[in-house]
Amino acid sequence: MATIDRQTPTLALAHALAAAGRGLPVFPLSATKLPALRSPHHGEQPPAHCRGECGLPGHGVHDATTDPAAVRALFAAAPRATGYGIACGRAPHRLIGIDLDVDPAYGSDAAGALRQLALQHLFTIPPTVTVLTPSGGRHLWLTGPADATVPNSAGRLAPGIDIRGSGGYLVGPGSVTAHGRYRLAPGTAHLTPAPCPRALLHLLTQPRHPPATTRGAALTPTPDRRGEGLIQFVLAAHEGQRNTRLFWAACRAYEHGFGDTLADALTAAAVRTGLPEHEARAAIASAARLTSRRGEETNGAA
Repeated sequence: MATIDRQTPTLALAHALAAAGRGLPVFPLSATKLPALRSPHHGEQPPAHCRGECGLPGHGVHDATTDPAAVRALFAAAPRATGYGIACGRAPHRLIGIDLDVDPAYGSDAAGALRQLALQHLFTIPPTVTVLTPSGGRHLWLTGPADATVPNSAGRLAPGIDIRGSGGYLVGPGSVTAHGRYRLAPGTAHLTPAPCPRALLHLLTQPRHPPATTRGAALTPTPDRRGEGLIQFVLAAHEGQRNTRLFWAACRAYEHGFGDTLADALTAAAVRTGLPEHEARAAIASAARLTSRRGEETNGAA
């Protein structure tokens, strides 16, 4: 775990200015990976839907800028910032972040899942900027064309693969969080973000089809298409890993806001692998409690 001391905010600003100098829009983050500036609309009723139109700082990713003076002003207003976020989907790079999670305790192999997708859809991930996360995961930086809008998603491509696109952000290298430091992977510091392969871009931008209907009645194969990858992850469990796979999948579902919606489908998937129903529901309830205690981190962060 990285040490947070008096020099950390100064270093965070220096890293943020360097990133802004490369055309990457940045804004300050706290040690929790959340925006470091409080919203100027905090406590307003009804909640404001302002994205910075008011002219005040405190709008998270919408504060992101490449202007050095503006970056310094943001960090001056957030003296306890320990890192910086990089806005995705913004010109000139239109960054797309591929977040490959690693959680050996629950059998996650996001990198392997990405390789399988590459084989299945005939694309290759080119050499590109890669950031190592404190948990042992990695962020791959790719660029998208001006006419493509890549949405944020969690587990849509495969369990453990999160996508950061328009409206999302990545934690920049050099940032320090409560769990450690983000750093550039060896051999990638000299690279620029590579163009996203066309076949992968298609996967990232294809619309989510609404459920088919017959005579006005919806036919829903699963409660939420966002959870299909998590359900398949549970169904693929072998004896000895059924409970841990289920727990991991339930944690991901609750972290991204659809755990309750997916609970019954996850239970059914676990039962199909041979796990008793009461054990499955206990594992899901445990995941719900754990993620509730952690507090939900913003959907746009990685």
